[in-house]
Amino acid sequence: MAVIDYMDPALAPGERAKLLLPKLTMGEKVGQLNQRLYGFHSYMRTGDALLPSPDFVEEVKRCGGLGVLYGLFRADPWSQRDFTNGLVGTLARQAYNMLQGIVLDHSRFGIPMLLSSECPHGHLALGGYLLPVNLAVGATFHPKLLGKAAAICGLQLREAGVNLALVSMLDILRDPRWGRSEECFGEDPYHASAFAKELVMAIQSQGVGVVAKHFCAQGETTGGLNASAARIGERELREIHLPVVEACCQVGVTGVMAAYNEVDGIFCHANRALLTDLLRGEYGFRGVVMADGCAIDELMVMTGDLEQAAAVALHAGLDISLWDEAFSRLEHAVERGLVREEAIDQAVLRVLTLKFAQGLFERPFLPEDRAQSDYSYTRFPQSLQLARESAVLLKNEKRILPLAPRKGDPIHIAVIGPAADDLYRQLGDYPPPLAPNEGVTIWKSMQRLAPPWVEVEYAQGCAQGQEDANELLEAAVGLAQQSDVVVLVLGGSSSRFEEGARFAANGAAAIETGGSVLMDCGEGVDLAGLTLPNGQTAVFEAVLRTGKPLTTVVIAGRPYAIPRIAEQSDGLLYCFYPGPMGGQAVAEILYGIVSPSGRLPVSLPRSPAQLPVYYNTKNSYRSRHYSDLPDSPLFCFGAGFGYGELHYQDFVLSARTISLEDLAHTPLTIRFRVHNVGARDDIAVPQLYVRLLRGSTVRRTRELKAFVRLLVPSGECVNGQLSLGVESFGGWNPRMEFVAEPGEAMLYLMDSDRLLWSGALVLTGREMPLRLEKP
Repeated sequence: MAVIDYMDPALAPGERAKLLLPKLTMGEKVGQLNQRLYGFHSYMRTGDALLPSPDFVEEVKRCGGLGVLYGLFRADPWSQRDFTNGLVGTLARQAYNMLQGIVLDHSRFGIPMLLSSECPHGHLALGGYLLPVNLAVGATFHPKLLGKAAAICGLQLREAGVNLALVSMLDILRDPRWGRSEECFGEDPYHASAFAKELVMAIQSQGVGVVAKHFCAQGETTGGLNASAARIGERELREIHLPVVEACCQVGVTGVMAAYNEVDGIFCHANRALLTDLLRGEYGFRGVVMADGCAIDELMVMTGDLEQAAAVALHAGLDISLWDEAFSRLEHAVERGLVREEAIDQAVLRVLTLKFAQGLFERPFLPEDRAQSDYSYTRFPQSLQLARESAVLLKNEKRILPLAPRKGDPIHIAVIGPAADDLYRQLGDYPPPLAPNEGVTIWKSMQRLAPPWVEVEYAQGCAQGQEDANELLEAAVGLAQQSDVVVLVLGGSSSRFEEGARFAANGAAAIETGGSVLMDCGEGVDLAGLTLPNGQTAVFEAVLRTGKPLTTVVIAGRPYAIPRIAEQSDGLLYCFYPGPMGGQAVAEILYGIVSPSGRLPVSLPRSPAQLPVYYNTKNSYRSRHYSDLPDSPLFCFGAGFGYGELHYQDFVLSARTISLEDLAHTPLTIRFRVHNVGARDDIAVPQLYVRLLRGSTVRRTRELKAFVRLLVPSGECVNGQLSLGVESFGGWNPRMEFVAEPGEAMLYLMDSDRLLWSGALVLTGREMPLRLEKP
């Protein structure tokens, strides 16, 4: 009779894991849950020579192998790796094989390690293919384009031997003071879910597992502070923060990373109701749950010691640690009776199953003789296209844009501002160092793309910490006075490449209040106010006084409160960090080579004192009104327009009354036509919102339920259609059951924050359950 062996590739990964698990000692099992090391410290490089670090070898010996290695290829100011001492090309593959070989040599059963790597907006590695940040991607309202771009990232990750891509996608932006605003797709759960699903499917289609982060409600915050409490109940959690997690589970996401924050008094890393009952029970998740950096150790504020912290996290549902000490003590926790061995077995089984599914036992090494692949932005223009589609035109008085649309009298353009010629201000938080030929700034792109009759000159305008600040300002004003038109490029910075930048143990920025570092956004950089930093307001006022036609471009990782800039600028283009090719994209839009087509994925406040200003507030706020500010945000979710002139017409709703039972089988549709009477091609982004007027709980004033992008050539008319299923009318009733209730609803078709059409709808029949009962 043949002996069934865990090395038999004909068996399913889960079956192979079950055969291997009983062979392991408790120490080896705990080692499989270990991701304690910083991978970028696991090797030493001298020239082209590589050696393993003593700490890596000692850890592998202690664990009898290794579960997961984090960030081997990471290069940035925190890791202190760059082109002189980091890993790229053949060296990267050699380092991977060297470390994997050490792991296999010290594992009694030849269990390879998994490799995880950050992919916040592209691979955080030397030569990584980078995208605009999530908030910029959300402004495109084009999830399929993100899928095409993310597939390139997935291909690059796979070739590097990465098994798990750690990707931000679960956070919903509810307070723009939060430094990690840029990691969110926006403020709406339906909109974010559409992007998150495409992102997961694209990367995983290349054979790389996605660990979606952060779970959950980290974007809620208290006062915009990172890792602060989400002081909300289950209903708000389910309506706003959980839909995107469920969407990722529906497309088979490989992993989920727990968030630092607590929800209603329980840390996410210690919350069994979230990590096990909801995620695995209700959503059917079958992957691995990973801790965020050092977060298990931080549970000591509850438990008082590391072993109890490890026990709490394991019991909650965590499988894999990250940089913490606690999980390495799980064997002692078992001896103390804090943890059952069966609980450890369950977590180890998931890790082993993933290793078998990744094919690591059959292919533990990378080919070192393979030629370096070309991941240039020329070969793969998807990053540039995302940047083009992400720019949001919010104002265009007197049609100041596009600049120099046709040949005529010579025109002199002054490009002023610190964000115009600083590549790292375009990239967002957590980028790698770029090679000299990677990326392009706005100023250099405006130079390169300028028509022959256009002269372009640049002045920085301001720079914090420089003694010649007055000279910079005077030079900028002088240039503006000599010019025909001014493009003022202002904004924030998540650049970690500033002199004096400091970082915490988990990689977050540690910025001192009143310090000289330019970074004003990113993890660890939360703001009390939302004004532009580093003297930029003074530059704006000085340039404004010249009386020259003024277009302001804002490059940002969050919404800023810029009411005066919006009021006084003739043109306003808002660009969330557009990535390495963002400079070209912005220049193309300013010159009219490309029409802007982005829509705001998050509302811009008039003042931080007005927060929150997200569009989908509860309908209970009937008296929501400040006596000293208008009720509305400065610009609302969905705002933005292009260079065409779009007219919506011929609206047809498929039914005015429909039973819930019929709606479950036949979607409700609204058809319309969009006519572009302008001289330039344009993009329409119709958005369909629902407002339930009757129900057993308080609903929201509007909820986005469908959207689409439509190309409308100049002078042409195109047909559009949006559909709603029965789930579009669902809500959580007083018993916390997701149901569709009979009653009245209003539908709103909008674009550019303009109401195009509205219609009443009557839903008949009985209450319809839309989910299985919660376990």
